Amino acid sequence: MSNTAPSVTADDNSTASPDVGGGPIIELDEACLSLASADGMVDILRSISLRIGSGETVGVLGPSGAGKTSLLMIMAGLESLTGGSIHLAGQDITSMGEDALAALRRDSVGIVFQAFRLIPSMTALQNVAVPLELAGRADATDLAAAALDSVGLGHRKTHLPDQMSGGEQQRVAIARAIAGNRPVLLADEPTGNLDIASGKEVMALFKALCHDKENPISILMVTHDPDLASNADRMLLLNDGRTEASDIRSAW
Repeated sequence: MSNTAPSVTADDNSTASPDVGGGPIIELDEACLSLASADGMVDILRSISLRIGSGETVGVLGPSGAGKTSLLMIMAGLESLTGGSIHLAGQDITSMGEDALAALRRDSVGIVFQAFRLIPSMTALQNVAVPLELAGRADATDLAAAALDSVGLGHRKTHLPDQMSGGEQQRVAIARAIAGNRPVLLADEPTGNLDIASGKEVMALFKALCHDKENPISILMVTHDPDLASNADRMLLLNDGRTEASDIRSAW
């Protein structure tokens, strides 16, 4: 990997957290990711430094192939860095083993995808509770019910996915991701399968989760939609593996 890749540091106001809620919950320092290809090593992420504060929503924009999903993957510990470091929820995850990373994701990181990935034969409550049960939580059902209440679906606990709208199904997926009070939510095109109205409802929900006084959640969301990203506390533009300081609407 080249050592000359440009760096975007916390001095750049597009990547520095305003320290919402006091100190960063996610911190990247010169994070690099390179993957092998038939033509040699390819730089996917290039010396990215950023901080995300507790209770902050950050929207990441960029074209296909810019590295947006890879950014989420390294934050979740699903891809290993080839340079730099990541601290998440107060822990250096850079050299963690698989077991430790799995435990960190179980306790601290929720992931939401564009596809809802709900089990069709299970109710909303069961879909949210199953990961908690697999993690050995004796209070899985209570935690799942509380998570559904927090996303406004307390009245849908016994409904199957096909009995709910797309927006409701995505809220079930969000409830599953935050159940157990995980402090970090990583969202990959979370409104991509939704209509405009449902997408706005999801963004309103994200804001409410971030501003919760007892358990504020930090959210990093990647999207192709600048209007959607503009609802976040901050927007970053990711292009060719680098975060760029720019007027995102003009650059887009």
